[in-house]
Parts: sequence; structure tokens; C-alpha cells
Amino acid sequence: MPTVIPFNIAISDEKLRRLKQKLLLTEFPDEVTNTGDLWARGVPLSEIERLAAYWAETFDWRRAEAKLNELPQFITTIDVEDFGQYNVHYVHQQCDSKHGIPLLFLHGWPGGFFEVSKLLPYLKGGESEAAFHVVAPSLVDFGFSSGSKKDGFAIDQHAEVCHKLMISLGYNEYVVQGGDLGGLTARFISLKYGRRHCKAVHTNNALPAEPTEAKHPELYAQLQSTPLSTLELNGLTHTANFFSKASGYYQLASTRPQTLGYALTDSPVALLAWIYEKLHDWVDKYEWTDDEICTWVSIYWFSTPGPAASSRAFYEFEHRQPEGAFPASQAYIDVPLGVARFANDTVLLPRLWNKTLGPVIYESEYDVGGHFATWERPDAIAKDLITMFGKGGPAFACVSGKSGFD
Repeated sequence: MPTVIPFNIAISDEKLRRLKQKLLLTEFPDEVTNTGDLWARGVPLSEIERLAAYWAETFDWRRAEAKLNELPQFITTIDVEDFGQYNVHYVHQQCDSKHGIPLLFLHGWPGGFFEVSKLLPYLKGGESEAAFHVVAPSLVDFGFSSGSKKDGFAIDQHAEVCHKLMISLGYNEYVVQGGDLGGLTARFISLKYGRRHCKAVHTNNALPAEPTEAKHPELYAQLQSTPLSTLELNGLTHTANFFSKASGYYQLASTRPQTLGYALTDSPVALLAWIYEKLHDWVDKYEWTDDEICTWVSIYWFSTPGPAASSRAFYEFEHRQPEGAFPASQAYIDVPLGVARFANDTVLLPRLWNKTLGPVIYESEYDVGGHFATWERPDAIAKDLITMFGKGGPAFACVSGKSGFD
């Protein structure tokens, strides 16, 4: 069995001093005067100047670090076939119930393991609610896990790492929650390890393909006779706007991540602008505090693999063989699936499309919420999990001997 080592984040004073020095020496660009949408060309100069100054002079990393270290964190070693060993950092909160449900929580980009912090209090269980043993890893290339330095470390390998982590912790059967990169990884876990280990998946960011008459004749016919709801019509508009106006980050990271990496690694302000743009644009009226923003960006800056590493995942999505990650993830996988639909997510496709992904056993819709659902609406994600896996839920006791209740 791999050795498990308790972990606390401990960034050196020298790294903090160096960060402040770089922030104070930043040379900012000018900007075009814009009387319309101030964000049309990217993050406004005034926003970045303000946040950079706050990060350098006011933000208290030691306070943020202490708060993060309240999470039960660990490091272990996972052997990845053909790629060698990787150190994997993770949060592991066990509930009091001996029948607690093992839940693998997978973060997205530009998020991290810390997103689980808002969810954990809801999942400890109670007299009438299911309880979960929650495992939330930093994916390889993120947080305090190792970086992938070998070509071809694709979504398959991310799935392998996460699955082997659960097995090493004694969870031979488990359920998964994830969105964005985490949702994609969850799809590959269910694809590779199926119902034998992955008993069900819940995602807040489903990415199905459009049903066709050739591949899905009955579903296609149902779609032709089913009017789209207001949420679905708005979702299609959101999705079109995202791909036409806000997906440039993906085009760059999936084609030239190394070039991008020089800016992200050398300049904390470049990293701040790169991430803050998404934090601002992808939420639904969520009011970020400056401390939240600086904490998120600091974790990327201080990460074990470095600020540039997370972009590698996008390159591997597109260069995975024999087909890209997205076409493979859109196959029908016979693992029970729950889907949460948030009205202001970046990509929100018609509800019936999700049936092409697998047996949809649970669905929810929320008028308030965006792409970072676990951070914006932890209450909603927790409600879904407790309902889906709790007594009377469609996935109740799907893990052998683990009902979530004593």
C-alpha cells in the first residue's frame, strides 16, 4: 500500500518575499478608452492595478494558508501505467457513519482542491441525511500534486490516478462529483472502471453531443416534438456566446501551452489576469472578495508543478489518441448519471441531450448559479448529492453496504 503522509501547506518566507517583489515591479499596459462594456477586451486595467496592489501590500497569505490547513490534507504516491510515480495531494474528510458513502470530488479549471471546502460541512450527515467520506484530490498538474512532464499524460491518466487513489484508501466502490475538468475526468473514470468501481456520477457541467436521427432515432424524435424551455433557450445563447467570445483561452492553451507558460510563470500579474477574467465572467452575480481572488491565484502561483502546468491538460484533451477527449467522453456509458443544470453556466445544452451520455437517474435545475457551482452554490450541489444518494433517492445504497446512514 502507498504511504500516506499528512500534509500542511507551508510556503517559505522567501517565496512570499519574491512574489511581493515581482508584484511591485510590474509594468502595466495602457488600455483603449471604452465607454461601453469595460470588460469587452479583457480585464480592465483599473481592476488589475487594484488587485495587484492588494495582493502585494494587504493580502495575508499566512491567514489564508492557516485556513486552508484546517482541511484534512494528505500526500500519497500513485503509480501510473507507463508514466511512473506521482505524488498526489488530497483532502480526505471522513464522516462518523460506518456506512458513509465514498465520494470522489473532482475540481475543474481554474479551480482546485480548495473548492471542496464549502461543500464539506453539508456532507457530514445527520439524522435524516446521508453522510459521505469525501476525497478531493489536486489533479496532477494542479495544487500540491506532481506535475506531468511526459507527453501523452491525458485525461485517461487523470482518471487512473483518481481511481487508484480511491482504491488505495480502501474505497473499492465509490461515487463521483465533478464539473469542468473534474466532470470530464469523472466521465473517463466511469468509462474505464465502469460499474464495478464507479457506481454513479453527478456532474454540474454536462457536455453531451447533439442527438442525431441516425444514432439516437427515438431521442431525436422526442426532441422534435418537445419545445425548448426558457432555460434551454437561454442556455443555447450562453453556450454560443461562450464559444464565439470567451473560449480564446482554450484555443491558446490547447495549442501552445508552453508559450503561454512563460508569462504565467514569470509574472504573477499575468496569472492574476488570466484567472480573474474567468472568475469574473463565469459566475452568476457572485460577489468575489479580494481575499478569495488572491487565495485562488496564490495557490496556482505557489503550486508544486508551477503556474503554467494546469494548461497542459487542454493540450492533451485535443491531442489524445486515437481521438480527442471530448468525443470519447460523449459516448454512452452505462453508469448512473445525475445532472445539475445552472442557468448561467458557460455551456448549457438542452436537457434531453444528456440522455446520450448514459442512464440519467437524477436531474435538477437552478435559476441562480454559474460555472463554479460548488463555490457559488454549495447548498445546491449538496442538496443534489444528499437527495440522489439518500433514502428514497434513485442511487440509494448503490455502493455495497454504504447507505450513508447508521
